[in-house]
Amino acid sequence: MKPLNILAISGSLRKLSYNTAAIEALSRLAPKDVTVKVYQGLGDLPLFNPDLENELPAAVRELKSALAQAHGLIIASPEYAHGISGVMKNALDWLVSGEEFVYLPVMLINTSPRASHAQAALREVVTTMSGRIIDNACVSVPLLSSNLDAEGIVQSPEIAGPLLQGLQQFIDAIEAQAEADD
Repeated sequence: MKPLNILAISGSLRKLSYNTAAIEALSRLAPKDVTVKVYQGLGDLPLFNPDLENELPAAVRELKSALAQAHGLIIASPEYAHGISGVMKNALDWLVSGEEFVYLPVMLINTSPRASHAQAALREVVTTMSGRIIDNACVSVPLLSSNLDAEGIVQSPEIAGPLLQGLQQFIDAIEAQAEADD
C-alpha cells in the first residue's frame, strides 16, 4: 500500500482541548508511512449557507481539498448539551453536498466517558452523509480531567495504547478496502 494521508478534525476550538490533544498525539504516534494531518481551520469556516455553495468561501475550499486528499477522516469532538459541538456540525454541513465525504472511512474518538450523546449524533450524521464508520477503529479514552496534553498522551501507555490500536484498525480497514477496490 502507498503512504496513507488521514485528515483529523477536532470539534473543539479550545486551546487546551482534550479532543485536539488526542488527534495531535495520534499524528505523533502514527507509523512512518501514515500522515495524520490535524486540520487547523475549523474556526475559520463561516456559518453554513447553501447559497454560497456555488462560490465557496476560501476556508471551505481548503477543508474540501484537504478531505479530497485524505484516505480517511478521524473526528474527535466534545459533547455540548447532549450533541455535536456547533463548529463540528457546521463543518459537516459544509461537506454534506460534496463528493469528498461519500464512502470515506471515518474513525471516531471520544475523550470523555460522559459524552455518549455526541458520539451517537456523530454516528448518525456521518452515516447519513454516506461516510463509512470503521467501528473497530473507534476509540473512547478517559482524558476528562487528566490534564494531559498531546505529549502527555504519547507518554501514557494507558491512553496512547488504545489510540494507536484504533489507528491501526483504521489503517487496516483503509488498506483492505483499497485492495478490494483494485
